[in-house]
Amino acid sequence: MPPTAPLGYYWGDDAYGVSRGPDALAVRLAGDGPPLGRVQLTGATTSAGEIVEKVATATLFGGGTLVVVAEPAPLVENKALAALLMETFAAVASGNGLAFLDTVDGTKRRLASLEALRRAVSEAGGEVREFVAPRRDGMARWIGDRAREREIRISPAAAALLAERIGARVREDDIDRSRQSELAVAELEKLALYRLDGQIGPEDVKALVAEAVPGSNWAFLDAVGMRRAAEAAELADHLEDVPAQLFLVRLYGRIKQLIDVADLLASGTSEPDIMRMLKVKSAYRAQLLAQQARTWTLSELDDALAGLLDLDASLKGHAGGSDTRRRATVSLWIAEKVRRPDKR
Repeated sequence: MPPTAPLGYYWGDDAYGVSRGPDALAVRLAGDGPPLGRVQLTGATTSAGEIVEKVATATLFGGGTLVVVAEPAPLVENKALAALLMETFAAVASGNGLAFLDTVDGTKRRLASLEALRRAVSEAGGEVREFVAPRRDGMARWIGDRAREREIRISPAAAALLAERIGARVREDDIDRSRQSELAVAELEKLALYRLDGQIGPEDVKALVAEAVPGSNWAFLDAVGMRRAAEAAELADHLEDVPAQLFLVRLYGRIKQLIDVADLLASGTSEPDIMRMLKVKSAYRAQLLAQQARTWTLSELDDALAGLLDLDASLKGHAGGSDTRRRATVSLWIAEKVRRPDKR
């Protein structure tokens, strides 16, 4: 059933798509008349009362007003505030509109209060849309589509390289992709200014676009497990916003898990039984852990685990995320414990 109310809720991990979600609502509300003016508010700095003031007055001349509220979580942080916000729906005057923008991170954790707001908009007849950030090859196609919208010429190879440079090549689901699309558009428009009269090629992307690798805990741990030391060191640098002790807990957990898997493999345990005994949730993950465990000897894993005690001692009391000490000590542990002996 198509939306009928002058309301919208746009959410997802693609900030670019979310920010443009209300465009279709504005067109629908304007109809054949003048375009709607927009008022941008944020949940942290506005109130239900201010929203009512903006949406309750019908415009006598010209287009109506579309009030767009970004990140509305503070407006629904308790039941009383949520009830006040829901009351604003009925206050929207004819010709006006009200939209909410909710950008989520890579974990896609959802507050129950925001889920309730989304349902309320839908049940009131408003438009609800989720915007999912493009992944890998999908990002290259997405860049091509945005280029055509802007009449920018870019070769498929250049679009693929641009997607890679902004971090879309990372497969893991635990990274924050919310700004990748915005970054892709900004880089595309920069490239267009550089190559005004021709097609953007891979050499242009190499010259102008710096590589951005998003931080992924899973990618880092898998690189450690597979003993890809250079990749692990690079990915560790992108996890500097993770508290040092949490970083170590996750790293300890993976090494300990590999020791358990290696012990089971040595005793002839099958991968399906490993999955059951270690309560691994997917066959793929159990297979991957077995593959990683086979790249180590048990003594090497024990040595890596013992090395984490020294790493922990070095990082005790270290609260910062960008301190060179953390980078140096983590890099040293990777070089001494993760890198294969024949590569040192």
